[in-house]
Amino acid sequence: MADDIEETLLGGPLRYTRKEVEAHAGVSDEYARRIWRALGFPTPPDDEVAFTDGDVAALREIKDLLGSDLVDEDMVLQLARAVGQTMGRLASWLGDVWLQRLGELPSDEPVTPDLVTAALAATEELRPAFERLLLHGWRRQLAAAGMRAAATTAAAQSDPAAGIAHLAAGFADVVSFTRLSRRLDGDALAAFIERFESTAAEIVAEHGGRVVKTLGDEVLFVASDPRSAAEIGLRIAERFNEDPDFPKVRVGLAYGEVIQRLGDVFGTPVNLAARLTATAYPGTVLIDPALASALPADTFDTTALRPRPLQGLGRVRPTVLRHPQHQR
Repeated sequence: MADDIEETLLGGPLRYTRKEVEAHAGVSDEYARRIWRALGFPTPPDDEVAFTDGDVAALREIKDLLGSDLVDEDMVLQLARAVGQTMGRLASWLGDVWLQRLGELPSDEPVTPDLVTAALAATEELRPAFERLLLHGWRRQLAAAGMRAAATTAAAQSDPAAGIAHLAAGFADVVSFTRLSRRLDGDALAAFIERFESTAAEIVAEHGGRVVKTLGDEVLFVASDPRSAAEIGLRIAERFNEDPDFPKVRVGLAYGEVIQRLGDVFGTPVNLAARLTATAYPGTVLIDPALASALPADTFDTTALRPRPLQGLGRVRPTVLRHPQHQR
């Protein structure tokens, strides 16, 4: 079954050992090992036939890339790591969805290894369309990343070459998630997380933000415009406040200099947003003084609270953020 899956999805039979692939591609053994590990795969034994013509072509592409003055070995390894992590999650996601769909099909037969193999073979008809969609989605995201870089270049206090930008960072967190997860079976828990993540992602996208990562019961997002960030935080909290069948969600937001690195964000505003989220009451939004100062006074209702100590950050005076009464 394993051989059938690999040959079906890799587009050809396994015919080369690692040494043979490296020789055909003209890539050193040490560097090839680092690439396999960056992609998230263990290095196979020297005598194991584990690679296809596609693997040879991919390593040759990497060797050609290294001929550019703009590309070096460290850059390729960083990109390989990003590809491995991103595509690994995407593949797991698609696999779960596909198996779930198989389980929903009307049939008296259980989902067996033979059925899975047959289903994977059937994906050959769909693969070209999925690959085109994947490439188009990547191009759109790359264009959006380019526009964000251009915008930060225009900002006086930003340095895109160093990955520094002024952004608002926010966390949205499901209240009492641990207790809730103990009561749900696997399918119900997966549906719950999917609903939370998809709803939050739609709101973030609608208001011009970017989801950095999701952690099951928590979503980290950023926005370059303080007003957009505030709107995202309020809309997420309000959406789940209106749903009696869903737990409350609390949000923390902070604004300032953020380091953007390999798709993630770091810095004091990120840490501060996390601490504010942890101290916010269910269904509310807390923001830091910097974001409160950057928001138009006539657009949001703000109520400053007494200063309180936040771990690792000293005393901070949080502000409760609300929509004006007439917008509720």
